[in-house]
Amino acid sequence: MKTVDESLQFISKYLPVAESYTVKSIDQIKPEFPLVLKIVSSKFIHKTEVKGIRIVNNQEGLVKNFNELKKIKGTKAILVQEFVKGTELIIGIKKDSSFGHAIMFGIGGVMVELLKDVSFRICPINDKDAESMINELKSKELLTGFRGQAPVNLKLLKKILVKASNIPVKNKNITELDINPLIINERQALAVDARLELD
Repeated sequence: MKTVDESLQFISKYLPVAESYTVKSIDQIKPEFPLVLKIVSSKFIHKTEVKGIRIVNNQEGLVKNFNELKKIKGTKAILVQEFVKGTELIIGIKKDSSFGHAIMFGIGGVMVELLKDVSFRICPINDKDAESMINELKSKELLTGFRGQAPVNLKLLKKILVKASNIPVKNKNITELDINPLIINERQALAVDARLELD
């Protein structure tokens, strides 16, 4: 399994990714708040389970959270990332022994396992497939404007789904790729976390 920085670097060739860089010491950080700190480790599938992701708003919080993250066993480095606001989505690619690669799309973040609101297609997909995947979601209102929230950029989302479905066409050795979350708002969509496994 690739670490978060390696996984984001891989998908950045195909999809928009949040600005990030890895550091070993706190004085390597350019403190532009708010920012996000994440552990770089191949030991944990879900960083949230070990409190391995922190949002930092000031210098005091930076020092405290950086030091706490460094103490988590198996941490190789710390990923420093821009803070992105929006709706959290998941895009997954999985290799099936019968069908080849399939793409999964749904509501992401920590809600994915709770809601299980996802749709699937065989890769690659086209614009029409992407639209039907979006329409299949029970929580679609989160994307189209729920309780006064601005609708997300659906045109951009469809484009990203089509592009993501083409990643395994060029990389047949992918066994699993999880982009969770991809954060989308009315203007942009950025992958902020990813997990990649290759044959």
